[in-house]
Amino acid sequence: MSVAVHIEDISGNPSVLSVLRQFANEPFLLLLDSASAPREQDCRYTVLTADPLDTICIDRVDESCDPFEHLREWQRQLLEIEAVNELPPFIGGIAGLMSYDLRHAFERLPITSPDEFHTPALLAGLFDWAIVWDHLELSVRLYVLKLPGQAIAGRVGWVRTRLARGNGAAGGPDPPVTRIPVQCDSTRTETEYVSSVQRVIDYIAAGDIFQANLSQRLSADWDGSAIELYERVRECNAAPFCGLLQTADFSVVSASPERFLKVSGRHVETRPIKGTRRRQQSPIADLYTAAELSASEKDRAENVMIVDLLRNDISRVCRTGSVQVTGICEVEVFQTVQHLVSTVVGELRDDCDVWDLCAVCFPGGSITGAPKIRAMEIISELEQISRGAYCGSLFCCGPAGDFDSSILIRTFTLKEGRVSFPVGGGIVADSLPRDEYDETLHKASGMLRCLRPGRQ
Repeated sequence: MSVAVHIEDISGNPSVLSVLRQFANEPFLLLLDSASAPREQDCRYTVLTADPLDTICIDRVDESCDPFEHLREWQRQLLEIEAVNELPPFIGGIAGLMSYDLRHAFERLPITSPDEFHTPALLAGLFDWAIVWDHLELSVRLYVLKLPGQAIAGRVGWVRTRLARGNGAAGGPDPPVTRIPVQCDSTRTETEYVSSVQRVIDYIAAGDIFQANLSQRLSADWDGSAIELYERVRECNAAPFCGLLQTADFSVVSASPERFLKVSGRHVETRPIKGTRRRQQSPIADLYTAAELSASEKDRAENVMIVDLLRNDISRVCRTGSVQVTGICEVEVFQTVQHLVSTVVGELRDDCDVWDLCAVCFPGGSITGAPKIRAMEIISELEQISRGAYCGSLFCCGPAGDFDSSILIRTFTLKEGRVSFPVGGGIVADSLPRDEYDETLHKASGMLRCLRPGRQ
């Protein structure tokens, strides 16, 4: 038995933001948006979906549970789509959020107390439709899957009705935005953060770890909607793995530059980021900054350590000899910063699936450290609060099994009129504590611009 697919062009090629507004009140609204990317292969598709047929929400996990059991059942329901040439990877299927605390399902780790920005360890939906922007073909199409017990015609009509509201398909001017001035709170003072960095360095000197990613959480009042904030993110801090997840209890808005895991067929790819410099206004100064980043022994060493960690992680589920590093410490330029990015690839073994891959790799090594388990223990000790969605992942898995996911950095979590946005960096033996504190502020600069009053 195969899954039928309904495909139709959406007239007028509406913009991502205009369609997003038309679905603003729908449950479990999810946008995975390739708003800006240095590499063409990272920015071909943007997808929007909402109102899943089924959902699973696991608030907390431990080693006694398999958090992906239900997702595997959904994947069996999807079966195989009918042969249609060159379908996008996600046209409906399984998508949602893995929060940082999902790590407790895979390793015995210290438990940090949840706070007002707590998000479920796993929140996922089974979606029978998606609107897909193909930025290469310059097309916008609706895809609806015929799943067991579901009627395509009803879903097609449901989507068409929402697209027609207020001529949403034709777009329109941006609504006015008003908000309060930014007054940020932090979980740590500068002195406390610098002291924590020094503590990590002491652990490195003692031989406990090679590096750890330490963060501080900034927070502020926010009087707008999640969609308003997402519009600002797209304007001020666009990135290849932008995303919006809006639920009744919380919302996640992300301008992540970093892929976590991608699976196409049996091919696996992960692209860790380590090494950051702030963009310069002068093109010549910007080029100088890129050259300095590329030559930095500290940043290159930090990146290479994470590459080694990820090679080991994915080797646990990939064919022997298939894991390779195809790019090492390449400078990629984003809207507000430059990063060193590497690429690790492999081929999944026949007896493993994408959920096995997630289990051995989650959370990503670039936002934990090496060795990963000891680094996470030290992070829990020094940060003392749950990271929530931060350093987790927004993910999607299409009916053919293609999977893609981000690492949730440059990410806002919205709850009850407040917004949190942690920032952090990798600490190694020769890190300078005050410089590491300054780097967190550089990373926060684009996010702060999104929260300031008025359009910029």
